[in-house]
Amino acid sequence: MTSVNDQIENVVDLILEDYRNNRDIDKIDLSRHPDQDVVIEIIAKLRRIVFPGYGKDKNYQIYNAKHNLSMLIEDVMFHLSRQIALVMQGNGMPQEQAEQEGQRITLEFFRQMPQIRALVQTDVQASYEGDPAATSRDEIIFSYPGLFAIVVYRLAHVLYQLGVPMIPRMMTEHAHSLTGIDIHPGAVIGAYFFIDHGTGIVIGETTVIGEGVKIYQGVTLGGLSTRGGQSLRGKRRHPTIEDNVTIYANATILG
Repeated sequence: MTSVNDQIENVVDLILEDYRNNRDIDKIDLSRHPDQDVVIEIIAKLRRIVFPGYGKDKNYQIYNAKHNLSMLIEDVMFHLSRQIALVMQGNGMPQEQAEQEGQRITLEFFRQMPQIRALVQTDVQASYEGDPAATSRDEIIFSYPGLFAIVVYRLAHVLYQLGVPMIPRMMTEHAHSLTGIDIHPGAVIGAYFFIDHGTGIVIGETTVIGEGVKIYQGVTLGGLSTRGGQSLRGKRRHPTIEDNVTIYANATILG
């Protein structure tokens, strides 16, 4: 009778042999793909850069705040550059060129951080002015899932505009998994954007949203479903929402 250990070894060999089929699901070269756990850590650290003072690490000391933030920024720059280089390599770019591109994009991304933070400030203001249940802006920053999703989108959108594959979508899908709010990083969203409640919101890739827009839970800004979806790549297929529009719960606006 075959022992349990032999059976386990046979199963392992069976699965390893299955990896030889060279399908999309069989890629095991981890050195050419971004690390999801690292990307999630980068998101958390970027939020601390956007909101300095709202998140403290174990070694945080108030009199040393500037030094700690400097180290945090450099840490994120290093890891983000590395993840961008990996995804570029995965798309076929030579290693040295991918590393240079990762550094270039990371530097440009951080140069835009003041503009990102300025937009986020308008989103915080819109959330406070638009929600009579909000007791303070601090409450919104600490606890509102809508703002969390918007901030991650704002960061991912800049990387998307800079031509980074995959990572922006990983970022917004992480926010989606936590909040139930699905914002594609390719969407264009103006200042003073407020998501109230938020669960079940979908905002598609080519959506354009103006300034001062307020959206409630369950809203879909989607594209019409057609056969041969890849044929629509790069084409406008989602709606445009103009300035100062409120879209109430469970509304669906397509194409």
